[in-house]
Amino acid sequence: MTDKPTLISLFTGAMGLDLGFEMAGFEVRVAVDIDRWVCETIRANRPNLPIINADIRRVDTKLILEKACLKVGEPTVVTGGPPCQAFSTAGKRESINDARTDKGGDLVFEFLRVVREAKPKFFVFENVTGVLSAALRHISFYERIKRKKQEIPPEARLGTAFEKILNEFKETGYRIKWAVLNAADYGVPQQRKRLFIVGSRENIDIPFPPEPTHAHPGSLDVISGKKKPWLTLRDAIWNLRDRKDLEYIPFPSWGRYLRYVPPGGCWVDIPKELQKEAMGGAYRSQGGRRGFFRRLSWDKPAPTLVTSPVMKATCLCHPDYDRPLSVEEYMRIQCFPDGWKLVGPTNTKYKMLGEAVPPPLGYVVAKCILYAMGRKPSDITLEAGLA
Repeated sequence: MTDKPTLISLFTGAMGLDLGFEMAGFEVRVAVDIDRWVCETIRANRPNLPIINADIRRVDTKLILEKACLKVGEPTVVTGGPPCQAFSTAGKRESINDARTDKGGDLVFEFLRVVREAKPKFFVFENVTGVLSAALRHISFYERIKRKKQEIPPEARLGTAFEKILNEFKETGYRIKWAVLNAADYGVPQQRKRLFIVGSRENIDIPFPPEPTHAHPGSLDVISGKKKPWLTLRDAIWNLRDRKDLEYIPFPSWGRYLRYVPPGGCWVDIPKELQKEAMGGAYRSQGGRRGFFRRLSWDKPAPTLVTSPVMKATCLCHPDYDRPLSVEEYMRIQCFPDGWKLVGPTNTKYKMLGEAVPPPLGYVVAKCILYAMGRKPSDITLEAGLA
């Protein structure tokens, strides 16, 4: 064992958050995840890391501590991002009442259980920003429009689920801070916003949120030289554009309409006489629908990488070719090391990467924890290999 600060990783996934903490000097002691392919991926990259491949609802905190070779009160930090489909605006939004094994909003409380029982010095919880507007009881957007405001039950009010979650975090006795961080503001070539809640057991003030290092190219901070401009898709994947061995799932038959869409465009660029045919039932839907038939731009950050780039409504088409982003391009945009191994079918690899925290984002959060401890992070260059 070393004198490095220690980390217990729950809902580990592809280890994006953990890689960021490793970069800052933390030692991951145990990983807990229900998914078989996630655990095979962890083994392929960290063969000596203890893994608990099980539903956390059935995992005793005592076992987690034993695997980590730690006692109650000894872990430096517990991290985790429970599966987010229950809160995602793209899903059914069953909120914290969703107890599906791999999608449950109730898993937030399993994270809190481990925190209460393991008593780490700090914790870091992350999730989709949809948590902020989730209600304790979900009713559809269209039902909300039909009902008058006074007819909406209190438990269906937007934000009530987050209020409950935040109160549960506060009741742990930890000093709590929370913020929404955009990965693009910290050197990731992707507009990806995530909610982070951090806590300290001994009422230590965590300097959170971290100060952004990057900003929109036209901002005063960039023009004045205070911050770097956002990294772009070109910075991330330009040197992969001519590779013929990239791994991806081809678009379904509707992909033929993408030939009409220029870089940075979407369904509105398809000839008007073909738009109804291309969009199908979504043609008369409300909203801008800018994710439909979306082709990316070289000179902007990528939009949020989703768990599948071949869905019509959240299409992620390459700027030059009529194909989706590849697994290798996903890895670059998420800032995983080039040598990182992903195990499983192609659709599973997309899912792992689409759910992951970009390591540079994990790194800046880890630095906040270290600063709260009075320690300095490891000195690394995060953008190496991107350009």
